[in-house]
Formats: sequence, C-alpha cells, structure tokens
Amino acid sequence: MTAVPPPIGILVVDDHPLLRDGLAALLGLQPDMHLLGEAADGEEAVAQFLALQPDVVLMDLQLPGVDGVEAISRIRQHDPRARIIVLTTYRGDVRAVRALQAGASGYLLKDMLRHELVDTIRTVHSGKRAGIPAPLAASIAAHVVEDSLSPRETEVLGHVAGGRSNKGIGERMHISEQTVKAHMKNIMEKLGARDRTHAVTLALKRGIISLDDAAEPTV
Repeated sequence: MTAVPPPIGILVVDDHPLLRDGLAALLGLQPDMHLLGEAADGEEAVAQFLALQPDVVLMDLQLPGVDGVEAISRIRQHDPRARIIVLTTYRGDVRAVRALQAGASGYLLKDMLRHELVDTIRTVHSGKRAGIPAPLAASIAAHVVEDSLSPRETEVLGHVAGGRSNKGIGERMHISEQTVKAHMKNIMEKLGARDRTHAVTLALKRGIISLDDAAEPTV
C-alpha cells in the first residue's frame, strides 16, 4: 500500500480577519491541505513561521508594523527553503517585485484566490516557482518602469506625505526649494499624478512609500 503523504501545512498572514476566515474555509475544503496557524502582522508572521514550520506561507504585503516584504526577507534568512506565496490587492504593486526579489515563490491578486490559490499552493509546495499570469506580469513590468523613482525622489515624496511644504522639505534635505519643485515635477510625470496629493496616494497604493515614511521621513 502506498503511504498517503501528510497534508500541506499552511500559515496565513493577513491583517484582515474576514480574509483569513475566507482562506481558512477554502483550505478546509482541500483534503491535502491543513491550516496550521494565522498571523496579523509581519512580526507575528516570523514568530509563527519559526514555531509552526509550515510548508507554505500565504503572505499579504500591506501589513501593520513589519510589512510583508520585510517579513519574507526575515523568514528566508531563517530558512532559505521557505516557500512563500505573495497576496496583494493591487496590480503592479511595487512591493510584489521586492517580495519576489526577497525570495517569494508565487504572486496572486486577492481577487484571483478562489480560482488560482489551491493550484498555486500545490505548485509551490512541489518545489516549483509559480508562474505569474501574463496580464499580471505585464502590469508589474509597466509599473516598475513608471515607478522607478530615484532614492532622492522617494525621500521627497515621503516628506510630502508627511505634510511638509516645499520650503520645509528643502530645509530638511538641505536643498533649495526650486530643487524640491523639480523633484516633484519628475515624480508626478513618472507616476502620472495630477498633483501632490494624487502622487502620494498612488505611491502609497503601489508600495513605493509606506505610512511609516510619511510619519517619519528620512532626513
């Protein structure tokens, strides 16, 4: 008799309880999968990974405190063989590219989960890297080009998100107000933004800056 392999142990990381409940229900329908645990932020995700040793991690990117990309990096430092599938709401999320660079094995939009998640988990568990659907790959590539802000531009945008004026940003960064304006012009062109507020909104949505950047911009 052939031995039945143990079910795939899964850790779900997302800060929305309803989504975690939905994933738990979906996984509960699969005889070859078992939900080992849940986490609501990046710190908890790393701790749960070390405690539970799951076969596959489902990782949201937009998490409070330690975000998904940082959590992936920390997990992979502990275990370079960790198999992690990124979950995100937005097409072309810059964080998704960073997550893949950090070692994630797959990438799914949350509205694809019902149809794609189970097969993706099995693919990643088998040791393969899940292919990114063509429309998503094109969207990511497009946004990587559009969103290629320089470190200086990202820093300026972080200050803008923190509510600082051009003059205030110039004083913080030790550059002229005209230089700040030039940076903002380039930023809005690259993001396709209508104004400063729209640029910040787009950058937050796409993961170029975070709320932490807005609260404590780099000097």
